Formats: sequence, structure tokens, C-alpha cells
Amino acid sequence: MEYFAFQWHITDCCDQRCEHCYIFSEGHPKLVEMSFPKARQVVTDCVEMCRRMNRLPYFYITGGDPILHSRFWDILALLRERDIPFTILGNPFHLTDEVCARLKEYGCDKYQLSIDGLRDTHDAIRKPGSFDTTIEKIAVIRKAGIRCAIMTTVSGTNIREIPEIIDLVVAHKVDIFAFGRYCPTSFEKSTHIEPLEYRDFLERIWQKFEQYKDCGTTFNLKDHLWTLFLYEKGLFQIPDATDVDTVYDGCHCGDCHMTILPTGGVMACRRFESPVGNVFKEHILDIYNGEKMDAYRQFERFKKCSRCELLRFCRGCPAVAYGYTHDFYAPDPQCWKEINL
Repeated sequence: MEYFAFQWHITDCCDQRCEHCYIFSEGHPKLVEMSFPKARQVVTDCVEMCRRMNRLPYFYITGGDPILHSRFWDILALLRERDIPFTILGNPFHLTDEVCARLKEYGCDKYQLSIDGLRDTHDAIRKPGSFDTTIEKIAVIRKAGIRCAIMTTVSGTNIREIPEIIDLVVAHKVDIFAFGRYCPTSFEKSTHIEPLEYRDFLERIWQKFEQYKDCGTTFNLKDHLWTLFLYEKGLFQIPDATDVDTVYDGCHCGDCHMTILPTGGVMACRRFESPVGNVFKEHILDIYNGEKMDAYRQFERFKKCSRCELLRFCRGCPAVAYGYTHDFYAPDPQCWKEINL
């Protein structure tokens, strides 16, 4: 049975003000925390949705920094009572041996931290001291028996530092490393990456991954343009029995992932403005099956990908495309593949 993933933002409260944060991108919003009774309702409805879809629920608990929620441990208890696996996407600042041991007791499968550059770059994006604190807490997480993941947001600002970040996470025995691309809110020249530049970057990173393939760190190929990269290298092949009406892989937006905000608002993807409903006003399964969500499942509308043989395996990152164009179905701005008209 396959999982259905819920990225659940239980609070907006956070110790940082990151440059690429969705919550603080519009200035100083009123910070919202989901109440515990409403959190219980969310868990109940998500479990019911998955039961009716013959899926298993998986939660990515985040914020803000989720640990700052006033009922954080009570919310984790809701998941433990139902034996639901979850990952925490959070900050390093409140992690201690005791906190991590308790997270493990409550069933935390993985704790994801962010490293968005080497020390100076990372601290400029996040806050002074954040880099060193993050590195320090990797061992604390792993000591508790929780897998530690490091996520990096790649842009023109830090693209040259990623190889050294990989060296760093391997040296600190990080369990999982992945990166995704920055989703701009306009055409920002300082963060933009040209398509062929991005392909060359993936080639360098692939060589790093090959160098460390037996090191114990899993390299998650999160960016779907990896599929194109591996296809061109002959390392990914389209299955002979491919059903042209089936989506096999690529962007999960509209497929097996939804985001729930502290307000109850539901988004198809948190990486761009994609409101599809509110879980306190209608059942989340009805939202999933609704017209607003279906707008992100019309694969024939992809202006470039619909003419590509990798349509049902890749589709790049529509959220990045939206960041540049405000069009979910626009071509991925880093895709280097030439498509014949």
C-alpha cells in the first residue's frame, strides 16, 4: 500500500526569517497556531481520506518551527496513538539530547534540517550562528536513533558551494541529503540559473554522488530534472509497458501530496500560491477530488512537457516555473531539453 503525504504546518512561529521563507515573504504577517482540537480533526480527516483511498498517511510536521507549537507533544501523541509515521521539518535551536530522545519515543522517523550554503552564505540567508548550530545538532539527532536529513535550497547565490556541502554532510554522517531549487517571486538575476549551467551543475553533483556512493549517506534525487539528466546518460529508461494515461513519477502536486496550513487552508503545493480549499470547511478528500485540485492534474496543458516523452516521469518543477511566470504549466526555466514543435 502506497503512502499519501501531508505537509502539515502546525504553526507560523519561527526563530528565523529566511530570505526564501514563504511565510515572511510578504512582510510581517500575523503568526497563526493551529489549535489542538482542530489538529485532532485534521488527523482524523486525513486518516479517513487515506482509508477511503486505500493509502497510508505520512506526515511532514513543520511550521515555522513546529517545536514552538504550544501543544507540540500532544499533536505528536495523536500520530503515535494511530501508529502514523512522521518526519519533522524544523530548526536546530531547540534540539537537545532529551528533546531528541522524546521525539524518538513519539515515533519520529526523520528530522530534516537545512543547510543553504557554507557558513557565511547560510548565516546570511538564515541568521548568524545558524550554520554552526545546525552542524552541531546532526550528531544529537542521530544519537537518539532518528535519521537526520539535510535539505539545501539551490539558487545562483549558492550553487558553487553545493559540492562542499556534500563533503560536509558526508563527513558528519548525515543519513539523507537532497536539494531543491529556489522558487523566486520574480525574475531575480542574482538567484537565476541558466539551463545549461544547471545541467553542468547536475553533472558535477552526480560525480560527487558517485564518489560517495558507499559512504552511508543516501542522496535523494528530489529535483525531477534528475530524470532528464539520467535519461540522457542512459541510466533511466522508459518502461516498455508504459501506459500513456498513467503518471508514474515526477512532481507530486495534485497526485499524492497536499499541504495543510495553520489556518486550515489547503494548498496543492507550499512552494507556490496554490490554494484549493480549507480543511475546516470541507472534508480533505472532497478538496483532493475537487475542481481546484484537478486544475493541477491536467498534464496535457504543460506547454513544453506535454510534447516530451518524459511527461509522465519528470515535468521538472512547476512551482519554479510558477515563480518565474505565475503559470503552473509554463516550461521549467532550468530545463535544457530541446523539444521539437
